[in-house]
Amino acid sequence: MPTALAELAWLFLRLGTTAFGGPAAHIALMEEEVVRRRGWLTQQQFLDLLSAANLIPGPNSTELAIHIGYERRGWAGLLVAGTCFILPAMFIVMVFAWAYVRFGTLPALAGVLYGVKPMIVAVVAQALWSLGKSALKTWHLRLVAGVALVLGLLGVNELLLLLAAGLLTGGLSWPTLPRKTVSPALLKLVGAVAALALLPLLLGLGPGGAPAAGIAKPLGLLPLGLAFVKIGSVLYGSGYVLLAFLDADLVQRFHWLTQGQLLDAVVVGQVTPGPVFTTATFVGYVLLGWRGALVATVGIFLPAFVFVGLSTRLVAQLRQSPLAGAFLDGLNAASWALMAAVSFALARTALLDVPTVLLAAGSTFLLLRYRLNSAWLVLGGAALGYSLQAIGWAT
Repeated sequence: MPTALAELAWLFLRLGTTAFGGPAAHIALMEEEVVRRRGWLTQQQFLDLLSAANLIPGPNSTELAIHIGYERRGWAGLLVAGTCFILPAMFIVMVFAWAYVRFGTLPALAGVLYGVKPMIVAVVAQALWSLGKSALKTWHLRLVAGVALVLGLLGVNELLLLLAAGLLTGGLSWPTLPRKTVSPALLKLVGAVAALALLPLLLGLGPGGAPAAGIAKPLGLLPLGLAFVKIGSVLYGSGYVLLAFLDADLVQRFHWLTQGQLLDAVVVGQVTPGPVFTTATFVGYVLLGWRGALVATVGIFLPAFVFVGLSTRLVAQLRQSPLAGAFLDGLNAASWALMAAVSFALARTALLDVPTVLLAAGSTFLLLRYRLNSAWLVLGGAALGYSLQAIGWAT
């Protein structure tokens, strides 16, 4: 039964307001809500959509939200889910940008993060355990995931890992397949992934494509929007990759920002809830006020809606072919591994001392024993962290 648009909007507005911790945390929160709480998707369907989001450029968690919206209510759901996940973060970041322009500094956020991050570690760990039951259901999928995890921790390109995992799993499954045929959907997918991987090189885009010193480009709404459309169209990876792209274009090439302003923008994108790509909102506001914030936000997120819209039918077609299904299973195992690699990095930054370890352990107990809604955990962690900051514990 299709989901009401109002229910879809409310869920993703709430997630966009409370989803701290980056893409891995956002994905964990979505899995909790749409799989275990509401039963809108099965674990397998969720993993397939996650793999599809990982294969295209742009913000993975936002693209997953867009995919979920499409699955529940078609094109209207696609627009509603994606927009509602982005809007709260955009408005929150815009408030921080206003304060930054007005007062020249960022409000203190250390206490809030001190309390929230351990809660997020527990939420992500629970999601990994839950998703692993579907993603790692055979010995060769567990092997693929283990190798992908090690390579992911070593910094191997995410897109190459996904493609290699799919091809390896398809190859291992080939001898046991009842029909040894290659589906058109699989050929389309491999061709599209290869094209997306080569696109930045062919166009001379990316961190390595910008000169060390360039000529200042006139700043206006159109050039600003086009700069962020380009970044949203070719960027894979974490907020650190986003930093490299922004530095290459906005600092080194166009001279619109200073290094200090760019670092402040990335900090705000990382520590506020919702998509990390709302860093663009901060940059746009600092450069051209609220109009610049809106244009930059639309520019960096627009390609995600386009790419998801183009790939929705392809995901459904893949499951209809045994070989393509095996390829997709490999993508799911590698996606699980990439999420696990990110969660290790999150744990290293979150579990700083005995109190944070106890917070993570207590959150894990509440999630597993009482199935407490993780939104309450996040809000409780933020309040506790802010209180500890007020008394001088968290700085």
